[in-house]
Amino acid sequence: MAELSTTARPYAKAAFEHALASSALAKWSEMLVTAAAVSQQDAVKALLSSPSITRDKQAQAFIDVCGDTLDAGGQNFIRILSENKRLSLLPMISEQFEALKAVQEKSVDVELTTAFALDSESEQRLADVLSKKLERQVKVSSREDRSLMGGVIVRAGDLVIDGSVRGRLAKLAESLHS
Repeated sequence: MAELSTTARPYAKAAFEHALASSALAKWSEMLVTAAAVSQQDAVKALLSSPSITRDKQAQAFIDVCGDTLDAGGQNFIRILSENKRLSLLPMISEQFEALKAVQEKSVDVELTTAFALDSESEQRLADVLSKKLERQVKVSSREDRSLMGGVIVRAGDLVIDGSVRGRLAKLAESLHS
């Protein structure tokens, strides 16, 4: 898996740099998300793995499926990926592009897992605190997990803050066993 991620990185970086230079980060993000979704369809996977179809025809068929979502730059990007047999990397390219975009925009997606649903005021207070702590704009999504018993688990990229009752009990049990 790491090898595919490494292979996708230069394509994601090139797409990001082009999008940044042309002030089109949002458009490129949309194009890459659509292309990544298209690349995961069974019919498209079969088309891409068919040895009887030329790379040019694969690229054109892929572009046709994406429709008006791809502008000229996006279509060229798809052709380059097709020439290099890299269309299957589109989900990773899109993911890495989004990570680069988030760093550029100083934003981070944060997932809050709570035992009970948060009201919008509490969610906003947590978002404000996290925004100050992480020094980024925070986009919050939340979900419930009754097994937590209470508290909250915060996931922001690689950072995980476990402030749940279940997590605290687990730490207490671990310290008692040591």
